[in-house]
Amino acid sequence: MVTGSKELIRDINTNLVLETIINHTSISRAATAKYLGLTKATISAIVQELINKKLVLEIGSDDTSLGRKPILLSLNKKAGYVIGIDIGVDTTSALISDLIGDDSCLKQIRTPKNSSNLINVLIQLIESMKKPLDSPYGLVGITLGIHGVVVNNQVSFAPYYNLAGLDLANALEQHFNTPVYLENEANLSVTGEMTFQYDYPNIANISVHSGIGLGIIINRQLYTGYNGRAGEFGHTIIALDGKLCPCGNKGCLEQYVSERALLAEYADKKGLEEVNFETFRKSYDENDPDAQEIMELFIKYMSVGVNNILNAYNPDIVVINSSFTTHFPQVTQKIEDSLTSRMNSYIRIVPSVLQDTSILLGGICTAVKGFLGIEVLKLDHKETQA
Repeated sequence: MVTGSKELIRDINTNLVLETIINHTSISRAATAKYLGLTKATISAIVQELINKKLVLEIGSDDTSLGRKPILLSLNKKAGYVIGIDIGVDTTSALISDLIGDDSCLKQIRTPKNSSNLINVLIQLIESMKKPLDSPYGLVGITLGIHGVVVNNQVSFAPYYNLAGLDLANALEQHFNTPVYLENEANLSVTGEMTFQYDYPNIANISVHSGIGLGIIINRQLYTGYNGRAGEFGHTIIALDGKLCPCGNKGCLEQYVSERALLAEYADKKGLEEVNFETFRKSYDENDPDAQEIMELFIKYMSVGVNNILNAYNPDIVVINSSFTTHFPQVTQKIEDSLTSRMNSYIRIVPSVLQDTSILLGGICTAVKGFLGIEVLKLDHKETQA
């Protein structure tokens, strides 16, 4: 039972009202009162406060033939704007948008090799983004997606770039005078998928880039585990005494099936120093035997990984976010066909539709929820599941 002062209860009710208005897109005062089980007087008072704060707008009357037409309410999506940033090993991407992910603008730069320059580069990047002209609150939040472990808004471990000692959140908060959230990229990716694409209560999102991360949604809540280290799926061991990993173990999954590892192996087969994905893609389309062998390795190891996830978490849906599944969607079906265990029970396995923008959109969602003080945000779903 929740107890507390009148002010605390009012704050809780205000957040619930705002969350209800947002997640219904448009809803009347009476319908909000019925949905939340609060009195009409309480709802009216809270709504008026939200209107006065320029967070909620009256957008017209509901189309009903019975009695007085109720006035519909909606979030003022232009009340503020947020920025999501994906700090990749090679490329840093930034997305600026309003409070529902609309009116967005994307910008990409090279990630500086010298990490001591990163803070200044991020400040310049954010300042270069186009700002909305009619926003009463201005910039209300920044989210940074980190390809590594984040603990207490600090980078704890990032195996493929050196962010040790950088207080990114504090530096940007002081410069922009707004909250800054650091989060693991796989957690942001699954948040983006649930918010903007797949409305399922239990989701496993495998993020395959320089490493392999796992974003986990359980009962519509992001699962991060103790100290935020849940989902380090790339560091599960699949080969005893296997390849050495920067984490200190041997035989970690991401040493065999991450994009970085597979492209490095393909380059080695071709006697090249390095190969980008576009080169691999062209070779695979031309039925190059070495490229086909690399793809078979991806299918083999990813099938093992997906099987383990299904048995460990039993999600409704598995989303694979990888260039291999994005550009070759038939590969997802081959992975699914490899899952022959009678223990497996799930709805489907799909390639990510949002692709790399899932991290950015997850960052947008995180910053918006922080600003509005809400727990659940559902926007523009393409596929839903009750």
